[in-house]
Amino acid sequence: MLAGLQDVTFEFGARVIIEDTTWHIQPNERIGLIGYNGTGKSTILKLLSGGYSPSSGTVEKSRGIRIGYLHQDLLSFDTNESILQVALGAFEEILKLELEIEKLGKELEANHDDDRLIVYTDKLHELELLGGYTIHHRTEEVLQGLGFANADLQRPYREFSGGWRMRVLLAKMILQAPDLLLLDEPTNHLDLPSIEWLEKYLQHYQGSVVIVSHDKYFLNRMVTKIVELYQKELHIYAGNYDYYEKEKAIRIDLAQKAYDNQQDYIRQQERFIERFKAKASKAAQAQSIVKRLEKLDKLEDVNIERPSIRINFQVDKIPGRVICTLKDVTKLYGNLRIVEETGAEIDRGDKIALIGANGKGKSTLLRIIAGTETCDGERIWGHNVDESFYAQHQLEALNVNNTILDEMKECGSKKTELELRTLLGCFLFSGDDADKKIRVLSGGEKARVALAKTIVSKANFLMLDEPTNHLDLHSVELLIEALNKYEGSIILVSHDRYFISKTANKIWEIEDGKIKEFKGGYDEYVEWKARMSTKQPSATAVPAKKEVKEVKDEKKKNEPIDKTKQAEEKKLQKRFADAEGLVAKLQEELKKAEALLADPGIYLDKVKFQETEKKYQSVSQQLQLAEKDYEQLFDLIMKSS
Repeated sequence: MLAGLQDVTFEFGARVIIEDTTWHIQPNERIGLIGYNGTGKSTILKLLSGGYSPSSGTVEKSRGIRIGYLHQDLLSFDTNESILQVALGAFEEILKLELEIEKLGKELEANHDDDRLIVYTDKLHELELLGGYTIHHRTEEVLQGLGFANADLQRPYREFSGGWRMRVLLAKMILQAPDLLLLDEPTNHLDLPSIEWLEKYLQHYQGSVVIVSHDKYFLNRMVTKIVELYQKELHIYAGNYDYYEKEKAIRIDLAQKAYDNQQDYIRQQERFIERFKAKASKAAQAQSIVKRLEKLDKLEDVNIERPSIRINFQVDKIPGRVICTLKDVTKLYGNLRIVEETGAEIDRGDKIALIGANGKGKSTLLRIIAGTETCDGERIWGHNVDESFYAQHQLEALNVNNTILDEMKECGSKKTELELRTLLGCFLFSGDDADKKIRVLSGGEKARVALAKTIVSKANFLMLDEPTNHLDLHSVELLIEALNKYEGSIILVSHDRYFISKTANKIWEIEDGKIKEFKGGYDEYVEWKARMSTKQPSATAVPAKKEVKEVKDEKKKNEPIDKTKQAEEKKLQKRFADAEGLVAKLQEELKKAEALLADPGIYLDKVKFQETEKKYQSVSQQLQLAEKDYEQLFDLIMKSS
């Protein structure tokens, strides 16, 4: 065990965060720590890192363990050093050794001495063993992976914004290679290429990693265990986020069935007691049942505590076919070109995701469309367009001296106070919460206020800049659901791949100063990009399916018959047929196990229930592996065809 909690209770005043909780982190684990906003995920990380002490119980750590903790409070750090120097701070021991070697070198130049020369040679050998000759290269590699250009590496740390500073500190932490890495929303500060780089890096990381994140794609690719903070307890699931969702639904279903069956049993026994307690012949039996019920370990009802924000975008008027047209748009910052003589059109019903690396101008283009950023060229609104712009800077633009209710009144929505309070209730600001000052709100609460202001406008065109930042996984799902029902048009900037994949029907990417449009969802776009990367760099358009088929057919016609390949394909077909049969067999076994678990009588026989549940879990896991194998074989067959 690296670290963990043993019978830990932690309280903030009268509020209990966790109670009598035990959780052990083992070496080389990849753990996703999840829970609704405000339940205390960051608090758990602070307990593990030593930032907080438990009210009772112990925080256990193995001897000599090194813990790295990335969190928002680190942004208070400031320095005039370059970002390269800050990141190199990870190698404190090596840097100290380099200074000693430099000092010894100067002394040897002034006065040659054999003893000093031996010490100098030993120090050089020690530097080599510690990998000291590679630290600059490794540091530059990590910083570049996180999105920094070579020209940025010598720039002072304090010149960078909060998000970029957090990247530098993440780079430093990665280079320190602690035994346990605690990451609190690391993807909030990264663009898509940097997230993909971080995924690859952490997959080969030698230590254990605990991640708090609202990015489902990131969790699914990164973690092998989910720990959910729910109802003051930690619930452990041995799989990624998709596995957690399925397994939690099963656990809830089984718990509800067990509770319902126990309640039926209790009611039956109580009816017997009520009927026969007065009869002399049955009184002893009735009394025995009373004692049995008193000793019964009663199950609790399964009430899902889910702080659900209720988002319902409304549209006041229908716009024309074209929402916005950009013609010959150019935007330069000094010598930095964002876009140059580019054009695009947003049509009614479009739900566009604007993606790409940081610094490519996504937010700038969004502001150009919104009309809050000047540019050369034309930006033409369509007929009857009623727009609303949600951006990260709006969180800072909220008047900190206002109450939440006052902030909503200033929107110009002409809603009554009662209507505004009802709307705020949908965003978890009920009762007196609406009278809270903006200054006391957390990042997540400010985001919900800004989102409520966007919704109250009844706009038919939404421009959203990173709307999922500060929202928990459940709130992201609710926002996706609302945007899919929304009858207006959307253009959004987001680094959350799951969010993009569920909301966008078009992808825009800024490339070489031009807006490149892909007519399709994010998953199709990723597949297309992967196909294009294997072809010539000059290929820029998506080939039609018919053209692809014709090329393949022509290729096959001209190729000689390869008997070895034919034999391999035959074997592949056989494996595929076997995999298909195994999936069908396991699905049948799973149905049988489900039918047994649906029988109320099984919960009266504890041993039989446990055996059946164990069987269900085993078959479920086998089926998951079999389906994965089946899909991989299917992909191989498609590639070879």
